Amino acid sequence: MEYRIMGRTGLQLSVLSFGSWVTFHKQIEDNTADILMGMAYDAGINFFDNAEGYALGESERMMGRVLKQKNWERSSYVVSSKVFFGWRKNNKPNQTGLSRKHIFEACHEALQRLQLDYLDLFFCHRPDPKVPIEEVVWTMHNLIQQGKILYWGTSQWSGAEIMEAHRVAQQYKLIGPSMEQPQYNMFERYKVEMDYQPVYKNTGLGTTIWSPLAAGFLTGKYLQGIPEDSRLAITGFDWLKDRWLQEEKINKLKKLVAFADSLGVSMASLAIAWTIKNPHVTSAILGATKKEQLTENLKALDTLKLLNPEVMEEIEKILQNKPSMDLS
Repeated sequence: MEYRIMGRTGLQLSVLSFGSWVTFHKQIEDNTADILMGMAYDAGINFFDNAEGYALGESERMMGRVLKQKNWERSSYVVSSKVFFGWRKNNKPNQTGLSRKHIFEACHEALQRLQLDYLDLFFCHRPDPKVPIEEVVWTMHNLIQQGKILYWGTSQWSGAEIMEAHRVAQQYKLIGPSMEQPQYNMFERYKVEMDYQPVYKNTGLGTTIWSPLAAGFLTGKYLQGIPEDSRLAITGFDWLKDRWLQEEKINKLKKLVAFADSLGVSMASLAIAWTIKNPHVTSAILGATKKEQLTENLKALDTLKLLNPEVMEEIEKILQNKPSMDLS
């Protein structure tokens, strides 16, 4: 396993990590989660990702039960949660968003569900235009001072929004955000490759990537229809189908699958390896539901060694979607 420093912090994250979005409670139960987290940990993965909104809090409860059962040294792994969406089916005022009240209460509720004394990483799961950025930065700073969280960051924020948080932190001499959790994969590139460039340069930014496989699309398994046990078959996730099952993307994917075959690797391992090839990526989050999937995804570490300039150029020829500065 390779470990990378998260932005301008001293924290080391495994370049591959393990997450629970969609899978925990919706697709797998405790025994499978126990097996997969054990496999991940034994492979050197030290970062486990979660959020208050995943399966309405049940995802964190499941991960908490597994961590308690495993009884690993707390210093040997990193756990995250995220705040914004709440976890109740019918949220009342102040039970969502980034108000001081909700951030504070969401942190304590996550700690209870995960059965932990502190969170290593705590993300603002979306920007909240209704809340002054000063309130968000002060609240996160206070949680760090209280020892409830160690680092705070953002998810799905723009580069400008992250820089504004840093401006406020600098103004009041507070601790600013250390990491962002964006989507990044072969078909979703703009934020990581373009929008965050000023943030990398001016303040540093760790990134924990979600959906390096584009919700499983980049495994190639949807080229012959939608398997019943896949996430695109889950009720309520039709938006994923609409996003990925498009003719242009499917045609490019067929070429990528053929190219992966020519390299002697799986499409999944190639897609993940391509994501972590970017030096601005600290960690890419895996979301496997089966042992075979996780084993295959971990092969990305070997595939990464094959990604020389010539191979990367061939991939770019197929994708033809590299973001560029619009000077028009």
